[in-house]
Amino acid sequence: MTGRPGAPDAERYEITTEPSRVDLDAVARWLGSSYWALNRPREVIERSIANSLCFSAWEGDRPAGFARVVTDRATFAWICDVIVDPADRGNGLGRRLVEAILAYPDLAGLRRFLLATLDAHGLYARYGFTPLVRPTRWMERFDDSTESEAGRLGTQT
Repeated sequence: MTGRPGAPDAERYEITTEPSRVDLDAVARWLGSSYWALNRPREVIERSIANSLCFSAWEGDRPAGFARVVTDRATFAWICDVIVDPADRGNGLGRRLVEAILAYPDLAGLRRFLLATLDAHGLYARYGFTPLVRPTRWMERFDDSTESEAGRLGTQT
């Protein structure tokens, strides 16, 4: 099924945080074609999923989308690897995943949510995400030897 521009139909998807419902094959395939995780090794994908709060979207018995959150469940959450199967894009599923994350009880009242995106600013802005308020306070240690060339061009995670 393909997306219908202007006609979101995201209610048909089930979103779950049940770890056993993560379809590792589908997630690895989707991430493998993303700009931010191109060539990310399967072992790294599996480890990241095992150590994160994951949101899987399903249409019946078919995986349709995925997102994960790195969090202490007390003060901080980093939303990453939000991805929708190409066949399901345009149906509002990305919005549903973000809404499920923000409504999740263990994440309620957190002081800070972070994310990085190259091309989905509009999606996240509707949920209150803005550029960093105090960017001079933030630092990173980034080892680009662990990234593919495509990942270095537009890193998200």
